[in-house]
Amino acid sequence: MNKIQVAEAGSAAPVDDFETRPIVLVGLMGAGKSSVGRRLATQLGLAFKDADTEIETASNLSVSEFFDIHGEASFRDGERKVIARLLKEPRHVLATGGGAFMDPKTRALIVQKGCSIWLRAELDVIYKRCMKRNNRPLLKTGDPKTILKDLMDTRYPVYAEADITVDSDDGPHEIVVDKIIAALKSLSSAQDTSGSK
Repeated sequence: MNKIQVAEAGSAAPVDDFETRPIVLVGLMGAGKSSVGRRLATQLGLAFKDADTEIETASNLSVSEFFDIHGEASFRDGERKVIARLLKEPRHVLATGGGAFMDPKTRALIVQKGCSIWLRAELDVIYKRCMKRNNRPLLKTGDPKTILKDLMDTRYPVYAEADITVDSDDGPHEIVVDKIIAALKSLSSAQDTSGSK
C-alpha cells in the first residue's frame, strides 16, 4: 500500500479508498477527540458520532458507571461492537475512547474500515484538560498525572500506528481541525497522483 508523509508528526498514511471511509479519531483521554471531532464534522459536512456516547445511550449508564458495574473488559467488548457497527455507516467523523485503539480487534476494524487520525498531546496539556472533568474512570485509582504518564508510555507507540498524526496543542481546537483537513487534502492529492500512474 502506498504511503505518504503527512501532518507535523511525520506519520505515514495509506492512500487507497480513504475518501469514502469514516474518519476515526484516536488518542488519549483529554486529547480533544470529541471537541475536535464535532468541529471537523461540521467543516466537512459530515455527521459526528462519539463511541462513548453511543455506549452510554445503549447501556443507560455513564462510561464511569459502566466501568464500576461491569468492569473494563466488558466495556471494551461493548465498545468494539459499537465501533464495528458505526464503521459500517456512511462516511462520518467518529471519536473513540482512549482505550479503543489499544484493543487489537478494534484496531484491526479501524485499520480495515476507517481513516485513523491520532490526536497527539503533551502530558501537561492532557493533564490540564482531564482535571476539568471528574469522570475519567482510569484516573480514579491513583495520582492522575502519574497514571496519564504511564498510559502515554504504553499507548503512544500504538497510537502511532494511526494513518495520520496531528498534534493537539493547548490552543483553539479550530487549529487542530485545520491541520487535519490539510492532512486529508494531502492524502487526496497523493491518491490522485497514485491513481494516475
